[in-house]
Amino acid sequence: ATTPAATAVSVLPPSVPDRIEIPDIKVDAPLDTVGLDAQGVMREPDFAEPDDAAWYEQGPTPGERGASAIVGHMDTPRAPKAVFFNLKELKKDQRIEVHRTDGTTAVFAVDEVDTFKKDAFPTDRVYGDTRGRAELRLITCGGDLTADRHWDANVVVFAHLTGKA
Repeated sequence: ATTPAATAVSVLPPSVPDRIEIPDIKVDAPLDTVGLDAQGVMREPDFAEPDDAAWYEQGPTPGERGASAIVGHMDTPRAPKAVFFNLKELKKDQRIEVHRTDGTTAVFAVDEVDTFKKDAFPTDRVYGDTRGRAELRLITCGGDLTADRHWDANVVVFAHLTGKA
């Protein structure tokens, strides 16, 4: 059972996530993991798996206190519509489910969706203090395509834990 989308619930114990479902944009994808590169920046998900998303393994697990991050491609050179292609279409209170290896599913509700230029990415807002709540950030590319075929912005979904299934 879940609580209404507007109400946050207590946090869940740590458990590695292995799948994400977002029914409203038809996402049902396995989760890989990503860490940091040599410059201390979160790595991109594997281009060879455009239909997979990836959890940032050096942060909290989804449902734990803090901001858990899951990243996925919007597109790749070989996949014009990758796993998070429609991420920017999410609306307030829509449901996100993150399946965990302990058999539970952390259920989140979307708070907002925003786009930030990569050179002005609000790191503290995205990954900072969540006032003790369990929150989720979904991140993909967005904005405009540059001359060298890279996106100049990131789409970020902010969501909070509403329950478990």
